[in-house]
Amino acid sequence: QVQLVEAGGGSVQPGTSLRLSCTASGITLESSNVGWFRQAPGKAREGVAYISNTYGSTVYRYYADSVKGRFTISRDNAKNTVFLQMDSLKPEDTAVYSCAAGAYVGQSSWFLSSVYDYRGQGTQVTVSS
Repeated sequence: QVQLVEAGGGSVQPGTSLRLSCTASGITLESSNVGWFRQAPGKAREGVAYISNTYGSTVYRYYADSVKGRFTISRDNAKNTVFLQMDSLKPEDTAVYSCAAGAYVGQSSWFLSSVYDYRGQGTQVTVSS
């Protein structure tokens, strides 16, 4: 059975940082394309960041314009974990953050949660002064 478990959320002040983790069991994230999503109350789910699998010579990373330059996605293969480093957090970053993994996800679709095969339950991030 495949499980994705997010951790690292919390309540922080604007301008600070958090690092979220997405740890998998039942699949190898190194072989998967992984996306981070967020959903704020009353808003649609938004694709935040993406990292491609390691099959090719190049690992691709994509970010939503709203987080570009502030968020960084990375992978620790030994821990079977993907991280989302979030810096310079803003109140508008407040949302439930979740990760998803899929075999066939690319540049044209990474921001669509429906194309992923597996999804986690999410972790709450609240940015407030």
